[in-house]
Amino acid sequence: MLVFVPFAFSGICTGELSEIRDSLGDFQGEDIQVLAISCDPMYSIRAWVDTEGYFFPVLSDFWPHGAVASAYGVFHEGIGAATRGTFLVDRSGVIRWALVNPPGERRDFAGYREALEALR
Repeated sequence: MLVFVPFAFSGICTGELSEIRDSLGDFQGEDIQVLAISCDPMYSIRAWVDTEGYFFPVLSDFWPHGAVASAYGVFHEGIGAATRGTFLVDRSGVIRWALVNPPGERRDFAGYREALEALR
């Protein structure tokens, strides 16, 4: 599962990744790995991960700035960050489920849980 977040230390992003952290069994297992991605520099992300205790990879898409977010169609040029894109990608690289929320709109992970159950 790829979880694009706009900004480290922002309220909504912290809340979303904390939900994943607190319910990691729902999001990660033998056949699935959570990867959060932000366009922030790796030093900001490292401080955020250490502060919040995230025990899953949080990756930097800082340089070339937003290249991964752009490849998934979720880079927002106006703010220089990813929008809230969530993608369930299978081992072959096929996107099996996607949810994209605009900045400022918290995502609901219920659909992810349903999509994951349908794939199991």
